[in-house]
Amino acid sequence: MSSIIENLEKQYLNKEVADVNPGDTVKVFVRIIEGNKERTQAFEGTVIKKRGSGINKTITVRKIFQGIGVERVFALYSPRVEKINVLKRGDVRRAKLYYLRNLSGKATRIKEKIEKRG
Repeated sequence: MSSIIENLEKQYLNKEVADVNPGDTVKVFVRIIEGNKERTQAFEGTVIKKRGSGINKTITVRKIFQGIGVERVFALYSPRVEKINVLKRGDVRRAKLYYLRNLSGKATRIKEKIEKRG
């Protein structure tokens, strides 16, 4: 039974997905259907949560829009998600950044991870 499910999931796991971690600032491009038209919409924010494994892997992205916090959950292997661009790598010390929900303004800044060259 589980081998049948694994074979089905392998078809969808071949999609190339960026390596995303909590604290990263990302831009997620999502396909949206409005009536009979289809367009791509970008959602830019900070990854506050990463969960699941395999085809069920999701990320929660948070942004502030007109003074209100907006969170959206994206399934990484969904056909609706076109691509994910990592704009900044965040240097955080925990896996879930729920504390950002209680902060506002400059207090929500996250240190940027400095990558080594070589």
